[in-house]
Amino acid sequence: MTMQSWLIYLGLVLVATSTPGPAVLFIVTKSTFYGWKKSIFSAFGNIFGLFCLGLVAVTGLGALLETSEMVFNLVKYAGAAYLVYLGLKMLANKGKGLSFENHGLIPEKFSPAKIFLQAFAVAVSNPKAIVFLTALFPQFINVQAPVVPQFAMLISVLMAFSFSFLMLYAILASTARNWLAKPGRTNVFNRAGGSLFIGFGLLLATSSNK
Repeated sequence: MTMQSWLIYLGLVLVATSTPGPAVLFIVTKSTFYGWKKSIFSAFGNIFGLFCLGLVAVTGLGALLETSEMVFNLVKYAGAAYLVYLGLKMLANKGKGLSFENHGLIPEKFSPAKIFLQAFAVAVSNPKAIVFLTALFPQFINVQAPVVPQFAMLISVLMAFSFSFLMLYAILASTARNWLAKPGRTNVFNRAGGSLFIGFGLLLATSSNK
Protein backbone atom coordinates (compact mmCIF):
# COMPACT_ATOMS: atom_id res chain seq x y z
CA MET A 1 0.00 0.00 0.00
CA THR A 2 1.35 3.41 -0.93
CA MET A 3 1.64 6.21 1.60
CA GLN A 4 -1.13 8.10 -0.19
CA SER A 5 -3.48 5.11 -0.01
CA TRP A 6 -2.59 4.59 3.64
CA LEU A 7 -3.40 8.20 4.51
CA ILE A 8 -6.70 7.98 2.64
CA TYR A 9 -7.62 4.82 4.55
CA LEU A 10 -6.72 6.42 7.87
CA GLY A 11 -8.90 9.42 7.00
CA LEU A 12 -11.88 7.24 6.11
CA VAL A 13 -11.51 5.18 9.27
CA LEU A 14 -11.16 8.33 11.37
CA VAL A 15 -14.43 9.73 10.06
CA ALA A 16 -16.28 6.40 10.27
CA THR A 17 -15.26 5.65 13.86
CA SER A 18 -15.56 9.15 15.30
CA THR A 19 -19.09 9.75 14.00
CA PRO A 20 -21.78 8.96 16.62
CA GLY A 21 -24.00 5.99 15.81
CA PRO A 22 -25.70 3.05 17.55
CA ALA A 23 -22.40 1.73 18.98
CA VAL A 24 -21.56 5.13 20.47
CA LEU A 25 -25.05 5.52 21.89
CA PHE A 26 -24.85 2.04 23.43
CA ILE A 27 -21.53 2.62 25.19
CA VAL A 28 -22.67 6.06 26.34
CA THR A 29 -25.69 4.56 28.09
CA LYS A 30 -23.61 1.81 29.72
CA SER A 31 -20.90 4.23 30.80
CA THR A 32 -23.46 6.57 32.30
CA PHE A 33 -24.95 3.84 34.47
CA TYR A 34 -21.89 1.70 35.23
CA GLY A 35 -18.91 4.02 34.79
CA TRP A 36 -16.40 4.17 31.96
CA LYS A 37 -14.18 1.37 33.30
CA LYS A 38 -16.97 -1.20 33.14
CA SER A 39 -18.15 0.07 29.75
CA ILE A 40 -14.90 -1.29 28.31
CA PHE A 41 -16.76 -4.57 27.78
CA SER A 42 -19.03 -2.71 25.40
CA ALA A 43 -16.02 -1.45 23.45
CA PHE A 44 -14.58 -4.98 23.28
CA GLY A 45 -17.91 -6.33 22.00
CA ASN A 46 -18.02 -3.67 19.32
CA ILE A 47 -14.51 -4.24 17.98
CA PHE A 48 -15.04 -8.01 17.97
CA GLY A 49 -18.15 -7.35 15.91
CA LEU A 50 -16.08 -5.22 13.52
CA PHE A 51 -13.57 -8.05 13.19
CA CYS A 52 -16.35 -10.46 12.26
CA LEU A 53 -17.79 -7.95 9.77
CA GLY A 54 -14.35 -7.58 8.24
CA LEU A 55 -14.10 -11.35 7.78
CA VAL A 56 -17.52 -11.36 6.14
CA ALA A 57 -16.43 -8.57 3.81
CA VAL A 58 -13.24 -10.25 2.59
CA THR A 59 -14.69 -13.76 2.24
CA GLY A 60 -17.25 -12.74 -0.36
CA LEU A 61 -20.30 -12.86 1.90
CA GLY A 62 -20.31 -9.09 1.89
CA ALA A 63 -20.66 -9.10 -1.89
CA LEU A 64 -23.66 -11.41 -1.55
CA LEU A 65 -25.19 -9.02 0.94
CA GLU A 66 -24.53 -6.12 -1.41
CA THR A 67 -26.05 -7.77 -4.49
CA SER A 68 -28.90 -9.79 -2.96
CA GLU A 69 -31.77 -7.55 -1.93
CA MET A 70 -33.51 -10.38 -0.08
CA VAL A 71 -30.47 -11.22 2.08
CA PHE A 72 -29.80 -7.54 2.71
CA ASN A 73 -33.39 -6.95 3.80
CA LEU A 74 -33.38 -9.96 6.14
CA VAL A 75 -30.28 -8.70 7.94
CA LYS A 76 -31.51 -5.12 7.82
CA TYR A 77 -34.88 -5.78 9.44
CA ALA A 78 -33.35 -8.07 12.05
CA GLY A 79 -30.88 -5.34 12.98
CA ALA A 80 -33.57 -2.66 12.98
CA ALA A 81 -35.80 -4.78 15.22
CA TYR A 82 -32.95 -5.27 17.70
CA LEU A 83 -32.24 -1.52 17.92
CA VAL A 84 -35.93 -0.78 18.41
CA TYR A 85 -36.03 -3.47 21.12
CA LEU A 86 -33.17 -1.78 22.96
CA GLY A 87 -34.99 1.54 22.68
CA LEU A 88 -38.26 0.18 24.00
CA LYS A 89 -36.40 -1.51 26.84
CA MET A 90 -34.90 1.83 27.88
CA LEU A 91 -38.25 3.59 27.62
CA ALA A 92 -39.86 0.95 29.83
CA ASN A 93 -37.08 1.05 32.42
CA LYS A 94 -38.10 4.32 34.13
CA GLY A 95 -35.09 4.29 36.40
CA LYS A 96 -35.60 0.75 37.68
CA GLY A 97 -32.60 -1.19 38.87
CA LEU A 98 -30.73 1.89 40.12
CA SER A 99 -29.98 3.12 43.60
CA PHE A 100 -28.32 6.29 44.78
CA GLU A 101 -25.34 6.57 47.04
CA ASN A 102 -23.38 9.76 47.69
CA HIS A 103 -25.14 11.37 44.74
CA GLY A 104 -23.84 8.70 42.36
CA LEU A 105 -25.66 6.06 40.37
CA ILE A 106 -24.92 2.55 41.61
CA PRO A 107 -26.25 -0.23 39.34
CA GLU A 108 -27.60 -3.22 41.22
CA LYS A 109 -26.63 -5.71 38.56
CA PHE A 110 -23.71 -5.79 36.15
CA SER A 111 -22.95 -8.54 33.64
CA PRO A 112 -19.78 -8.12 31.55
CA ALA A 113 -20.78 -11.01 29.27
CA LYS A 114 -24.24 -9.56 28.66
CA ILE A 115 -22.89 -6.11 27.81
CA PHE A 116 -20.24 -7.65 25.54
CA LEU A 117 -22.82 -9.69 23.64
CA GLN A 118 -25.24 -6.77 23.36
CA ALA A 119 -22.50 -4.52 21.98
CA PHE A 120 -21.48 -7.27 19.57
CA ALA A 121 -25.09 -7.58 18.40
CA VAL A 122 -25.31 -3.82 17.86
CA ALA A 123 -22.11 -3.90 15.79
CA VAL A 124 -23.12 -6.77 13.50
CA SER A 125 -26.80 -5.85 13.17
CA ASN A 126 -26.14 -3.14 10.59
CA PRO A 127 -25.79 -4.56 7.05
CA LYS A 128 -24.69 -1.13 5.82
CA ALA A 129 -21.47 -1.65 7.80
CA ILE A 130 -20.77 -4.88 5.93
CA VAL A 131 -21.46 -3.19 2.60
CA PHE A 132 -19.16 -0.33 3.63
CA LEU A 133 -16.33 -2.70 4.51
CA THR A 134 -16.93 -4.74 1.34
CA ALA A 135 -16.51 -1.59 -0.72
CA LEU A 136 -13.64 -0.25 1.38
CA PHE A 137 -11.23 -3.14 1.86
CA PRO A 138 -10.72 -4.12 -1.81
CA GLN A 139 -9.57 -0.57 -2.55
CA PHE A 140 -6.60 -1.00 -0.23
CA ILE A 141 -5.71 -4.67 -0.73
CA ASN A 142 -3.16 -5.75 -3.33
CA VAL A 143 -4.44 -9.06 -4.68
CA GLN A 144 -0.96 -9.86 -5.98
CA ALA A 145 0.37 -9.96 -2.42
CA PRO A 146 -0.68 -12.16 0.54
CA VAL A 147 -4.14 -11.05 1.63
CA VAL A 148 -4.07 -12.15 5.27
CA PRO A 149 -1.33 -9.74 6.45
CA GLN A 150 -3.01 -6.87 4.61
CA PHE A 151 -6.40 -7.69 6.11
CA ALA A 152 -4.82 -7.98 9.57
CA MET A 153 -3.31 -4.51 9.22
CA LEU A 154 -6.49 -2.88 7.89
CA ILE A 155 -8.84 -4.44 10.43
CA SER A 156 -6.43 -3.80 13.32
CA VAL A 157 -6.35 -0.08 12.53
CA LEU A 158 -10.15 0.01 12.25
CA MET A 159 -10.57 -1.78 15.58
CA ALA A 160 -7.99 0.43 17.31
CA PHE A 161 -9.65 3.64 16.11
CA SER A 162 -13.10 2.36 17.03
CA PHE A 163 -12.00 1.28 20.50
CA SER A 164 -10.28 4.61 21.16
CA PHE A 165 -13.24 6.75 20.15
CA LEU A 166 -15.74 4.56 21.98
CA MET A 167 -13.74 4.85 25.19
CA LEU A 168 -13.45 8.60 24.69
CA TYR A 169 -17.23 8.86 24.44
CA ALA A 170 -17.53 6.54 27.46
CA ILE A 171 -15.27 8.74 29.60
CA LEU A 172 -17.18 11.87 28.59
CA ALA A 173 -20.51 10.18 29.33
CA SER A 174 -19.31 8.95 32.71
CA THR A 175 -19.08 12.55 33.88
CA ALA A 176 -22.87 12.77 33.52
CA ARG A 177 -23.45 10.36 36.40
CA ASN A 178 -23.65 13.14 38.98
CA TRP A 179 -26.13 15.00 36.79
CA LEU A 180 -28.28 11.87 36.53
CA ALA A 181 -28.24 11.41 40.30
CA LYS A 182 -30.77 14.21 40.65
CA PRO A 183 -34.42 13.01 40.89
CA GLY A 184 -36.23 12.56 37.59
CA ARG A 185 -33.17 12.92 35.37
CA THR A 186 -32.68 9.17 34.97
CA ASN A 187 -36.09 8.98 33.33
CA VAL A 188 -35.18 11.86 31.02
CA PHE A 189 -32.00 10.03 30.01
CA ASN A 190 -33.91 6.78 29.41
CA ARG A 191 -36.50 8.55 27.28
CA ALA A 192 -33.86 10.33 25.22
CA GLY A 193 -31.67 7.26 24.78
CA GLY A 194 -34.60 4.99 24.04
CA SER A 195 -35.96 7.39 21.45
CA LEU A 196 -32.56 7.59 19.74
CA PHE A 197 -32.25 3.79 19.59
CA ILE A 198 -35.70 3.57 18.06
CA GLY A 199 -34.77 6.34 15.63
CA PHE A 200 -31.63 4.48 14.55
CA GLY A 201 -33.71 1.33 14.09
CA LEU A 202 -36.28 3.10 11.93
CA LEU A 203 -33.54 4.72 9.84
CA LEU A 204 -31.92 1.34 9.33
CA ALA A 205 -35.24 -0.23 8.36
CA THR A 206 -35.79 2.39 5.65
CA SER A 207 -32.24 2.24 4.27
CA SER A 208 -31.21 0.51 1.07
CA ASN A 209 -28.04 -1.23 -0.11
CA LYS A 210 -27.54 1.24 -2.96
